[in-house]
Amino acid sequence: MKNIVVLVSGSGTNLQRIIDTIDNGEIQNAKVSLVIADRECFGLERAKNHNIENVLIPRGKNFSSELGKIIPENTDLIVLAGFLSILKPEFCENWNGKIINIHPALLPKFGGKGMWGHHVHNAVIEAKEVESGATVHFVTPGIDEGEPILQKSFEVTADDTPETLAQKVHQIEYEIFPIAINKVLGNK
Repeated sequence: MKNIVVLVSGSGTNLQRIIDTIDNGEIQNAKVSLVIADRECFGLERAKNHNIENVLIPRGKNFSSELGKIIPENTDLIVLAGFLSILKPEFCENWNGKIINIHPALLPKFGGKGMWGHHVHNAVIEAKEVESGATVHFVTPGIDEGEPILQKSFEVTADDTPETLAQKVHQIEYEIFPIAINKVLGNK
């Protein structure tokens, strides 16, 4: 059984999707062994509701070192699921190849500092992009610069708004996240 640690900052909808797809066998031979949040959020409640160990580590300059102390050595994968804190380079390098993130755009476009949530969707519309989507990628010291694992796109229409893009991206995230997790864990 592979151990997954999930880092959250918000409502935890992608965390819930991971839990559900483990339960239904879509993600195989794995369990969420720990959920860590960088702020009070509903993601912690989701973990509690599923009897998953959970910890709050408040954001701050020692966040990455505190995080490093509580992540078990037998962790096979760290998944950032709506996680908004920036991790220190040393932490990323220590877990190289074992830490992934989902981003609400087609990287390398619309990535980097400040590019999260509605900021991404506003930028996509302002740039008059004809497509958008989501990317699961490895986490490296550079923000949103890690190698993509899986991407999926959709057409941006003239009547799309940041809100409709967010809904479409969420659907794609739910679809590709379990596939990417299986891929990284070496599952078929």
